[in-house]
Amino acid sequence: MSVLTSLSDLFGLYGRVALITGGSRGIGLMIAKAFARHGARVYISSRKADACHQAARDITEEGGVCHALPQDVSSVEGSRALAQAFLEREEKLDILVNNAGAAWGASLDSFPEEGWDKVLNLNLRSPFFLTQALLTPLRAAADERPAKVINIASIDGLRVSVNDTYSYQASKAALIHLTRKMGSRLIAENICVNAIAPGAFASEMNRAARDDVEAVLPMIPARRIGSDEDIQAAALYLAARSGDYLVGSTLVVDGGVTTAAS
Repeated sequence: MSVLTSLSDLFGLYGRVALITGGSRGIGLMIAKAFARHGARVYISSRKADACHQAARDITEEGGVCHALPQDVSSVEGSRALAQAFLEREEKLDILVNNAGAAWGASLDSFPEEGWDKVLNLNLRSPFFLTQALLTPLRAAADERPAKVINIASIDGLRVSVNDTYSYQASKAALIHLTRKMGSRLIAENICVNAIAPGAFASEMNRAARDDVEAVLPMIPARRIGSDEDIQAAALYLAARSGDYLVGSTLVVDGGVTTAAS
């Protein structure tokens, strides 16, 4: 076994290719910026083309390499279309980050079917079918070193939230178990599948953490909202050599919320 001589050996992504869904804002954009800064050639996808292209330009202007592949991946057809667009540009995919997600809030009495279909399609079906559609370039990358699939779950998949987000919590719990199942299957092909369960990070998805920090802080033992660096470090750990021996794991990044005494 080779001796690792520097941090860049453990955490660098030089020469690697990454695809991040939901990469134009929030946690996806945080991860895209980190991967690009650490040497990866990054592709980001999001439903809104203008935002996707602008985010890619911003990352490139900061010195990274980033390309936009706008696509709605909430359907199987959309996932396959994104995979095809990627394959027209690259033969190998070292890192896939399934980050695109949605939430829906409504009372138990009025929760609509649409609130189930939209959330489950994007949060659970998309990670499965996009990974399936990209198995060929993932397998090609895994010939040299482990390829990585990182699913972005949530602490709401590990605990019961007080919010009336029934389909969101169910989808994230299912995604965590899907990560275990896919991880146990794909490690035989040198593909590591793991997940991150973020807590409170300021984003459009988590407006409370963005807009009402003082109300959120008492619930977080660390007494702060998660920073860009917190989620970036977790993603880099899983994506780089440092995460090569993790299989089906969910890395909880929440400032102690899920382990705090109730």
